[in-house]
Amino acid sequence: MAVPKRRTSQTRKKKRRTHQKLSAPNLSRDPVTGNYHRSHRVDKDGYYRGEQVIKPKQS
Repeated sequence: MAVPKRRTSQTRKKKRRTHQKLSAPNLSRDPVTGNYHRSHRVDKDGYYRGEQVIKPKQS
């Protein structure tokens, strides 16, 4: 069974983990409503690429 000979230092561990992070989502702006939404997704008003594809619920 493989066992580490020495303890991994905090610096070495943090250097290894520097690339494990979340990135900010890409946002697109709808040309009709002007709302921002995530790319390739319908915005909250039901518009996608300038066309209404889903009728929003009335609350």
